[in-house]
Amino acid sequence: MEPFTIAVADEVLTDLDRRLAATRWPDDFANDDWRYGANVAYFKTLVAHWRERYDWRARERLMNALPQFTTEVEGLRIHFVHQKGKGSNPIPLILTHGWPWTFWDYRKVIGPLTDPAAHGGDPADAFDVVVPSLPGYGFSTPLRTPGINWWKTADLWVSLMDQLGYGRFAAQGGDWGSFVSAQLGHKHAQRMIGVHIHTPSPLDFLTTGKFDKADFTPEERPLLHRMAAFAQEETGYMALQKTKPMTPAVGLNDSPAGLLAWLVEKRRKWSDCGGDVERRFDNDELIDLAMLYWVTGSYGTSARFYYEGYHDPWRPSHVRLPVVEAPTAIAVMPQELTHPPRKWAERYYNLQRWTHMPAGGHFAAAEEPGLIVEDLRAFFRDKR
Repeated sequence: MEPFTIAVADEVLTDLDRRLAATRWPDDFANDDWRYGANVAYFKTLVAHWRERYDWRARERLMNALPQFTTEVEGLRIHFVHQKGKGSNPIPLILTHGWPWTFWDYRKVIGPLTDPAAHGGDPADAFDVVVPSLPGYGFSTPLRTPGINWWKTADLWVSLMDQLGYGRFAAQGGDWGSFVSAQLGHKHAQRMIGVHIHTPSPLDFLTTGKFDKADFTPEERPLLHRMAAFAQEETGYMALQKTKPMTPAVGLNDSPAGLLAWLVEKRRKWSDCGGDVERRFDNDELIDLAMLYWVTGSYGTSARFYYEGYHDPWRPSHVRLPVVEAPTAIAVMPQELTHPPRKWAERYYNLQRWTHMPAGGHFAAAEEPGLIVEDLRAFFRDKR
């Protein structure tokens, strides 16, 4: 286990600027509403910001203000943030991101969770926070071991927390992070103080998992239509990444503008931004996202995460109900991608908290950090 400092070589940045300057833009028309995907006019302005105003070295310094480390876990290089809590009895908490996210999406919750007194909270609510980069994402690279998927990552996180000296711990996550956290609560329930998620789905979702329509109350029925619309219009990326991930990787590892469009289009569509992505993420934050994939060359292995999960489906560790036995909290984000019926959730999880949030989407910790922090504090307050 070694301290880690982000230090991108100058030649990487020089090459990046050359590639951005040489972008060969496609012709785009009748696409002001993004119905065809990435709006080229918008991305031309964002790339201009990237070249002319974005300061990677300043952003690098911001990232390096977090205590970061790398270690080997079961033969894999894992990068993570580890910030100790300031309080009498901090709870160890591992926060797991998804795709297209990075560890940096949790930056706004780390301070309030670890030092609540400095952010208007009660020091009794402190956490020791661990934020790993998923295998093959960002600085958890290079990944050259096939077969690493989300449910195997849960086992890696148990090993990582063992290295850090934590016996029992808590977990939180969205997107892949929800599945990793739920798997911890399924397979390793005895190790878990509790699990907090905001993208709830059956753990076999990539293959056979689905919700029973009969579980939806009349008031919940519109959620079925929303999820059906998402499945119809928004899952092309998943079909590609779970079958032929290296085909788009050839292009996206070569074109930073292409990578930016691939990632940011999802930020716009999946966040609670009403079609204006900069309501939720400023230009520098959007480019941070692309930079953390670009400078690590990690798009290909991040996309393979889908392939590995699809071709090695989840297998239950037990057949008891609830499937997730650890105490579970679900934050219901109004613009999240999945909206299970509460009846199903109460059967599937050891559900102890169900919070309807007033705002927020798929990138909850980055969009509504205050809401996520307060929900975590409230859920774990009686579990110390």
